[in-house]
Amino acid sequence: MRSTVIPSVLVTALLGLAQAQTTTFPITGTLGNATIPENNPVGPIYVATLPDMEFFNPDDPRGNIKGSVSATANPDGIGVQFQVQFSNLPTSGGPFVYHLHAHPVPSDGNCTGTLGHLDPFLRGETPACNSSLPQTCQVGDLSGKHGKVTSDPFQASYVDEFASTLEGLGSFFGNRSLTVHFGNTTRITCANFTLLDGVVGGDYEGSANSTREGANGTATTTGGPAQFTGAAGKISVQSSFIAIMGAVLVFAL
Repeated sequence: MRSTVIPSVLVTALLGLAQAQTTTFPITGTLGNATIPENNPVGPIYVATLPDMEFFNPDDPRGNIKGSVSATANPDGIGVQFQVQFSNLPTSGGPFVYHLHAHPVPSDGNCTGTLGHLDPFLRGETPACNSSLPQTCQVGDLSGKHGKVTSDPFQASYVDEFASTLEGLGSFFGNRSLTVHFGNTTRITCANFTLLDGVVGGDYEGSANSTREGANGTATTTGGPAQFTGAAGKISVQSSFIAIMGAVLVFAL
């Protein structure tokens, strides 16, 4: 009679393999990867300027973080140029993160009223964004895709291909807000985006376009990044694991 005891080392190995396989697939949204809008209106500029009073600690003698985030569409309507400027950051609690949030700041200035990150593809906040696969991240997770705030003062210019200046799209941020957080995600301050008229040019446009080519490998995109089917991958691995375990049990019996 064959032994009915499966060697524990085999079970442990199989379980470890299954766990590793199910967590290495890129995570994407319930509605798929973020898509690249190709018809962003060119010209309008949206700016979120941080208020004088800090939300986290209104009585902070140092005052609030100073700065703003401005954004305008690329000349070809694909991708949005962001310019980020922050200073007078807290002396501890970093590196700091910032996001586009789904709702505007309410009239009382309560940053919890901005709700969660802008996430039209229902990706969720965990696991953390993989910046090498920005199409699998939340649209609003700017620091996750383009880098956290690690210096004071802090400046960054980049193009995000998934945010949009086209009203009506789920990725449109012009009627939403910016929120800055401590590294532990506690909200420090927030501001609404407002619309300005004009066109951004000069050094700002040039540096943003350079970042775009370096980060995405190509200056123009028509079809969007390859789709990662994280859920399907997990189901496939789990099915394989069940089949292997079934075979082991049959052999043992």
